[in-house]
Amino acid sequence: MKKLTHLDETGRPRMVDVTGKPDTHRRAVAKGLVRMQPATFSRLQDGQIAKGDVLTVAQLAGITAAKKTPDLIPLCHPILIDSVGIEFNLDEENSTVEITATVESTGKTGVEMEALTAAAVTALTIYDMCKAIDRGIRIENIRLIKKSGGKSGDITLE
Repeated sequence: MKKLTHLDETGRPRMVDVTGKPDTHRRAVAKGLVRMQPATFSRLQDGQIAKGDVLTVAQLAGITAAKKTPDLIPLCHPILIDSVGIEFNLDEENSTVEITATVESTGKTGVEMEALTAAAVTALTIYDMCKAIDRGIRIENIRLIKKSGGKSGDITLE
């Protein structure tokens, strides 16, 4: 059985030692979906949500979340992030907002957790800003779709 990297020989948690790893360019892309009622979607599109410009606030929240990932996820390495991008695909037919979070860094460890955290917090922010008018909003399918860099190289999951 493969040794668990986040446990020491006594079974206690530890941060993985990345001291000997070379710096490489790292990139991760995560996605998520927010599903809402058509009337809510229309108000979001038209900028008619009482709390303000939902997508701008959600974008800022996602960027901030990527930068704060080690504060939220135990044993996650604090890293220097070179860039965070949050993009939205609005699907009027299905009343959904698809979120794509992309994080890049040059370092010893990957940025998958940062991209996933950015996508999740972006979705949570959309939920928070729209929940007063739509209690049925659903956050769905937050997942890593692509990563590159490091020992494992390029991985495309979709």
